[in-house]
Amino acid sequence: MLVAAPHTSNWDFFLMMAMAWRSDLHPKWLGKQEMFSGPFRPLFRAMGGIAVNRSNPRSLVTDLAEQAAAAEALAILIPAEGTRAKGEYWKSGFYRIASAANVPVVLCYLDGPTRTGGFGPVLYPSGNVEADMDLVRAFYADKSGMRPKNKTTPRLRDEQAVGAGDGPMASAP
Repeated sequence: MLVAAPHTSNWDFFLMMAMAWRSDLHPKWLGKQEMFSGPFRPLFRAMGGIAVNRSNPRSLVTDLAEQAAAAEALAILIPAEGTRAKGEYWKSGFYRIASAANVPVVLCYLDGPTRTGGFGPVLYPSGNVEADMDLVRAFYADKSGMRPKNKTTPRLRDEQAVGAGDGPMASAP
């Protein structure tokens, strides 16, 4: 599970995909369904795109968790902020999919002010969402995105409700 953040401009998608391809990854990625209408639909599908109806995601988390759990190797790139505009919360799908499939989360970033991007720590969901997200917040604290004013602080709407585990995410061995 690759988390792409901060997601603050249209360029984020192209830069993050270029970074993945340069690392010899060919991820599936989630995008709003509106991106998949018109002439770009075949191109985005061929690039691994999965259209998401954000108002009615239905069984998307379950379907992707099953694919991730069954695959020998599968990278799914998710823009956790869900939008380029500043918001209040991140979307929780990346965490729910990784937890259900028992797969790690790789924190990826783009930082406009330093003109850098890369892959951060590999983290494993513990079930304690609040503690896990504290580690995510710590990693992204000094990353601003291409348009810093649009950055959403990593926070899930259901951190309090879902956090039932014992410990924080652990770094990969």
